[in-house]
Amino acid sequence: MAWTRDQMAARAAQELRDGFYVNLGIGIPTLVANHIPAHMTVTLQSENGMLGMGPFPFEGEADPDLINAGKQTITELPDSSYFSSADSFAMIRGGHIALSILGGMQVSQDGDLANWMVPGKMVKGMGGAMDLVAGVRRVVVVMDHVEKSGAPKLLTACTLPLTGKRVVDLVITDLGVFEIDRRGAAGMTLIERAPEVSVAEIQAKTQAQFKIAA
Repeated sequence: MAWTRDQMAARAAQELRDGFYVNLGIGIPTLVANHIPAHMTVTLQSENGMLGMGPFPFEGEADPDLINAGKQTITELPDSSYFSSADSFAMIRGGHIALSILGGMQVSQDGDLANWMVPGKMVKGMGGAMDLVAGVRRVVVVMDHVEKSGAPKLLTACTLPLTGKRVVDLVITDLGVFEIDRRGAAGMTLIERAPEVSVAEIQAKTQAQFKIAA
């Protein structure tokens, strides 16, 4: 049985550690904020200039001036701080963000990521994606295993314009979890499967070459 979007986010939350400064991308990654363990201190950072984001507001309580980088309304915490986007990107480029959890369109077996545009379709721009994959210490991608057409999204080589080369450390899909040795030659390894999902099913829906953990 494939994981739901919420279960994928919960699995991504297992990568959080106490004291981490974390940037969450648009889409499924935003759900990770709902799964931060109560005993853990994690500070969420947004490219548009906010440190210490609170949960999404309840209906009727949203402040239209308080948004994240994806233009979703959010709430503040007692220790939230605000600053220019230039300072925000200085944090990212300076290596001060421990973990970024992003969405993806394609990931290659070597850790290349394409997550910002499909040629021929209208696009607003890359946003902070290129800076995040280059400046953050660890990058986790959360995405569906295949496209709506059934085409695989884990590939030997990405066919869409790249966000970055050899930048992904971990991929979480609705079928399983893959670790990527982006700095070495070990490539991609399947380390976890969703309940009742077989290795054969994953292999049939994956173009990338991968090893299977013991």
